[in-house]
Amino acid sequence: MLLRKPDFFALQDIDAIAAAVRERAGDFRPRVGLILGSGLGALADEAEAVAVIPTAELPDWPVSTVPGHAGRLVLGRLASQPVMILQGRVHYYEGYTMAQVGLPVRVMQRLGVEILIVTNAAGAVNPEFVPGDLMLITDHLNLIGMAGLNPLRGPNLDELGPRFPDMSRAYDPDLQTLARQVARQRNILLREGVYASLAGPSFETPADLRFLRVAGVDAVGMSTVPEVIVARHGGTRVLGISGISNKANLDGSTITTHEEVLEAGKVITPKLLALLRGVLQALP
Repeated sequence: MLLRKPDFFALQDIDAIAAAVRERAGDFRPRVGLILGSGLGALADEAEAVAVIPTAELPDWPVSTVPGHAGRLVLGRLASQPVMILQGRVHYYEGYTMAQVGLPVRVMQRLGVEILIVTNAAGAVNPEFVPGDLMLITDHLNLIGMAGLNPLRGPNLDELGPRFPDMSRAYDPDLQTLARQVARQRNILLREGVYASLAGPSFETPADLRFLRVAGVDAVGMSTVPEVIVARHGGTRVLGISGISNKANLDGSTITTHEEVLEAGKVITPKLLALLRGVLQALP
């Protein structure tokens, strides 16, 4: 049997999913949404949960098939902030459409989320970065979208945002400033740089990485950018953090594996949790 792979969700489709979440979460209203990348799902366990919803139980919700992505929604409080945590995202390379990749952000917006914090496990392109580092995403290179795979393709949802949304400030400057302040206060090394999103699932060749480096990229992954585009279309402010999972392989001397990415998550998670707690606590 073929699974439904929609290229577009109408507002009524999105609202039906939001209603299903409300049925499980009662009158809880999240202010901050968090999307957790590969190996970073343990962050969700730190929340004081009001509701934990397997995403497979929600209508039309795309189910993650990747190890390290549990496929759960956790609604509750983290650092006193009402949050909605997506413990495991889906990716284009899993066979989903861009509309499906962006759907969770749409549901968050309809539930009242004002700020989206996106995290990911990323490979270093900048040779100064080492596994275990955190990188504040200051901008991105949308290579998937440049090829035509944009989550906003199709009829525009005028109720949510404009046909041609501006992306000059994809990552909120005030939230970046806040993250820098928290990192200094907590003695967390916070790198900064440009994140490139590729389709995957194959890892990059050394030539790919050298090309990205020349283009000004510091870290590379297979997610995040479609979610950020949807968030900004709907007026949601975004903070992006990459956890560096492997060293830049510009000369082809090393082999990258998903197991390596998951292992790096164990080192990244405590630092990322400390940073995010600080940011959440400092939000006005």
